[in-house]
Amino acid sequence: MNEQLINRAREIQTELVEIRRDFHKHAEAGWTEFRTAAIIAEYLDNLGYDLLIGDAVIDEQAMMGVPTTEVLAEHMERAKTQGAPEKYLDQMAGGKTGIVAILDTGKPGSVVGLRFDIDANDLNEASIDDHRPHAEGFASINPGAMHACGHDGHAAIGLGVAKLLMEMKDSFSGKIKLIFQPAEEGVRGAASMMSKGVVDDVDVMLGMHLGFVGKENNLLVCGVNGFLATSKLDVTFKGVPAHAGAKPEEGKSALLAAAACTMSLQGIYRHSAGASRINVGVLQAGTGRNVVPDHALMKVETRGVTSQINEFVKKEALRMIEASANMYDVEFEVKEAGGAMSGESDQELIELAKKVGEASGMFNTINETVDLGGSEDFTYFMDHVQKNGGKSSYLGLGTEIAAGHHDSHFDFDEGVLSTSVAMLLLMTKEL
Repeated sequence: MNEQLINRAREIQTELVEIRRDFHKHAEAGWTEFRTAAIIAEYLDNLGYDLLIGDAVIDEQAMMGVPTTEVLAEHMERAKTQGAPEKYLDQMAGGKTGIVAILDTGKPGSVVGLRFDIDANDLNEASIDDHRPHAEGFASINPGAMHACGHDGHAAIGLGVAKLLMEMKDSFSGKIKLIFQPAEEGVRGAASMMSKGVVDDVDVMLGMHLGFVGKENNLLVCGVNGFLATSKLDVTFKGVPAHAGAKPEEGKSALLAAAACTMSLQGIYRHSAGASRINVGVLQAGTGRNVVPDHALMKVETRGVTSQINEFVKKEALRMIEASANMYDVEFEVKEAGGAMSGESDQELIELAKKVGEASGMFNTINETVDLGGSEDFTYFMDHVQKNGGKSSYLGLGTEIAAGHHDSHFDFDEGVLSTSVAMLLLMTKEL
């Protein structure tokens, strides 16, 4: 049966490539994946899955970093012109582009969750002849959006899993939940789906990524560890403008508050329990040379090797933001633009992935674990399932890449698509 599954996955390779390239050409960034999500919904609907869309899987109060109403409306209209099946779009209003497909086999067994992120990066794609998507006509046609992290591949893999799972459902047991998650970039989307209860009943939760922890073909990482917890903060300071020459005493400088805060944040104590990070990546302020600046924007991120360490850094950062505002007598506002937990893959699932990977014969190299050294909001699902007594793991599927992730020249070897479909199904079959 396993050999049949692997062969069937290889047989749908051409379809997987077509799906991946279609998503790549019509790249959509976080919370604006209207076309991508509608096509996914239609595909799953046609296969016969029970579908949950929009409000059913997204907690609006937990959405982070959502574009303005005007931007969402613009992208909704663009999705329509680019062929989105419109019957699903109303359910996605407000950027609620998450989808969950459920297959209940009717047989006793675990509830298994498989997560696939679907969003693109805020990036313009390279338009040079040696960039394959450009040369072969599937480069992004949407300005400022490019699949430079492989999520187009993840979405295609999710649909491949859905297709074969439905074909072979008699060989599976329990309940399988396929979770198509928006807004992973900027770690913005998973919290809203977790908060809605999407994984409350999940016993085993699996995620995966192409290429990030393995840049050679036919390589399997059985469990990724070393996820850094993170918080993304958008901070605005609001002061009082004044003529810097005639009446400087009437002004209250938001720029000075932001500058003082930027310097203060670098002085946050390190934590004895492990590594931490803080960075001010954007600082914008002022309107003119002779005007006391009344507005400043800071984009800040904190990280910690554990969620507890990140919370310590975040708490200190918030204290310093408030103190800087008070020092210069200006108002301030902090919005959470994203976040992720720390996380570790369960050893039991790492060992299972190794066993399945070896038996499949699909991999030349199998590594038990690799540290990510970055952040991923899959950890919201991972942490929630583990705290409920379940197990979770994050797989790495190796593939040769044309350039680094989040690079405008990014591309990957599409042979990894059918291999990933087979690996996830083989794992699910064992759970």
